[in-house]
Amino acid sequence: MQLREPSERVSPRARLMWGTAAALEGAMLVALLVVVGPVTDWLPIHVWAVVLVGLVAAAYAVGMPVWRYRVHRWEVTDTAVYTQTGWWVRERRIAPMSRIQTVDHAEGFLAQVFGLATVTVTTASAAGALEIVGLERQRALALVAQLTIQADTVPGDAT
Repeated sequence: MQLREPSERVSPRARLMWGTAAALEGAMLVALLVVVGPVTDWLPIHVWAVVLVGLVAAAYAVGMPVWRYRVHRWEVTDTAVYTQTGWWVRERRIAPMSRIQTVDHAEGFLAQVFGLATVTVTTASAAGALEIVGLERQRALALVAQLTIQADTVPGDAT
């Protein structure tokens, strides 16, 4: 039996959210180098180093969202929640409905700006919770309601 990719993609707007977050992080790093470098003698920062860090940060901010969007997927069936994430190594996780303990909905600052949310499915597993990042807000709320109902109809105590 071969494990297939989950069928659902996150929202296309997730690319903008991830890219914006990466660009802000890169800008803060460059700003830190520009401010700290000249002020301290123990950290000599040259202009070429700042430019190099800026170029790497920009490339990351452009390339990372494209890659994440291609890889990150999810799916819910009558029996389980499936997720796929990863950079160098793809991780596919399956949480049977009978193991779901909680379903959470969260919206960080940038997620709110882009109308997105994260759904976290906590299970009775040592591997930790499953996260579906970058869903459209309404889709995330509907998914939380769906999973709550589905998990509640499965007999057992999710342990």
